[in-house]
Order: sequence, then structure tokens, then C-alpha cells
Amino acid sequence: MEAVVFVFSLLDCCALVFLSVYFIITLSDLECDYINARSCCSKLNKWVIPELIGHTIITVLMLVSLHWFIFLLNLPVTTWNIYRMILALIND
Repeated sequence: MEAVVFVFSLLDCCALVFLSVYFIITLSDLECDYINARSCCSKLNKWVIPELIGHTIITVLMLVSLHWFIFLLNLPVTTWNIYRMILALIND
């Protein structure tokens, strides 16, 4: 069971790293005026929820599999993403 949890966690982390690189490239294009702000926002906004889900899945898996140290490492990132999502929903 542990091997499955860690393999899935590794794949999820790879997807999150890829998503972070995509965010940086898109923001770099915005900075260089290759795309406008509206286009940049529409590209990045559709990936916010999958990012939140990815971090939450890793955190819950580590909690369920009783890996406390890794759970505590992931908890601040997941908490920040949930807080950011709640603020976005309140401001809309």
C-alpha cells in the first residue's frame, strides 16, 4: 500500500511541478507582452482548481497512510491554496 501511495504522490508532484513551470512561462509571456492580461488570466485560471485538488490529494493521502512528517510538510501549502480559493470566491 505504501508503494502505491508514494508512486501516486510522485506522479502528482510531477504534474504540480509541470503546472508551476507552465504558470511561470505564461507569466513570462505576459511580462514580455507576447500575450495580453486577459488572455493570461484565462489561461491560468482554468488550472487553479486542479492545482488545489492535486495538493489536497497528496495531503490527504499522507494523512490516511500515517506519514505524519510528509503530511505536516504539505499541510501549509494546501492550507494556503484553500485560503486563496476561499478569498477568491468571497471577492467574486
